[in-house]
Amino acid sequence: MMKILAITGALRKDSWNTQLLRAVKELAPPEMAIEIVTLHGVPLYDGDEEDKHGVPTSVKALQEKVREADGVIISTPEYNFSVPGVLKNGLDWMSRSGNPFKWKRVGVMGASEGPIGTGRSQYHLRQNLVGLEAITMPKPEIFVALADKKFAHGKLTDETTKKIIVTWLAAFKDWVKRG
Repeated sequence: MMKILAITGALRKDSWNTQLLRAVKELAPPEMAIEIVTLHGVPLYDGDEEDKHGVPTSVKALQEKVREADGVIISTPEYNFSVPGVLKNGLDWMSRSGNPFKWKRVGVMGASEGPIGTGRSQYHLRQNLVGLEAITMPKPEIFVALADKKFAHGKLTDETTKKIIVTWLAAFKDWVKRG
């Protein structure tokens, strides 16, 4: 069984990106177990606090989940043309005291109401993942645009997007196996 950790870059319970990851989990092949996690409970990074108290328990738990996973999927919203602060903060914290992303196979996706999806934030996230020494899948990409028209009642309803996700998951499965 391939263990995949899926991190949502949004805190809202019903964010488009959390809904996207739920659809990914539902559409995943049977040999792929996907666990969705949020960044709730991760404090703002403060080097002074880290020096005094070490890495917080919430961060250590996420680091361990990344280490145990065969691959990681990150679904990012786009805030002001970039990665949301909560996601960047979470990745910064997780890179402390033994970066669990080093050489980890990672896939990136995102959903938004805008006409180009989360293209700009995904490219910024990819730059950050280079710094974390992750091995990020270059293609195919998923930019779910006009998400407000593709989800209803917490579920993905757009059949074209479902087909794109199935294709992406097959590529991601192969990507992870290469690691």
